Amino acid sequence: MEIVEKARELLKQRKWAVFMTVCGAAGLLLIMISSLVPDKRAAALKNQDRGMCLSDTNELCSDTEKRLGELLSSIDGAGNVRVYLSFGSCERYVYVSEGRRSRSDGKIEEEEKYVMTGSGSEKSPIVETIEKPEVTGAVIVCDGGDSPSVREKMYKAASAALGISTAKIYVAKLR
Repeated sequence: MEIVEKARELLKQRKWAVFMTVCGAAGLLLIMISSLVPDKRAAALKNQDRGMCLSDTNELCSDTEKRLGELLSSIDGAGNVRVYLSFGSCERYVYVSEGRRSRSDGKIEEEEKYVMTGSGSEKSPIVETIEKPEVTGAVIVCDGGDSPSVREKMYKAASAALGISTAKIYVAKLR
């Protein structure tokens, strides 16, 4: 019973309440400060992903340009061919997600969450697919670029190979 009486005495005194208020405020202040401090690991991963994205895109771009150039140079009358391609954004990751849908009183609520793997601070979403960057335009320069028939063949071949409209392709004569 002595413990209960001492606890009641402490609660009656203002010192205890002031002490608990100060500790609570200090805890909240520390939480706020920790959210303002940048996470070095997250920043390093972001920069690493950006670097990987640029190198992967450059590799994809040069490989596609080379393959398309070889294809187009085999067209009758094309001669030497040089190709330049422009790409949209970097690779895009599509993550596995699970959803829930509920109806009540004519309202539909949808909730979608990513499926995570790992535990604690090592959790990461599961990648479903990685979408490669899309070609947004092409410039083709060739020896036969002044011939209308060769130009038409170049437009059609490049459009079919890249999956873009002919409006996004420019063909010119190589000087």
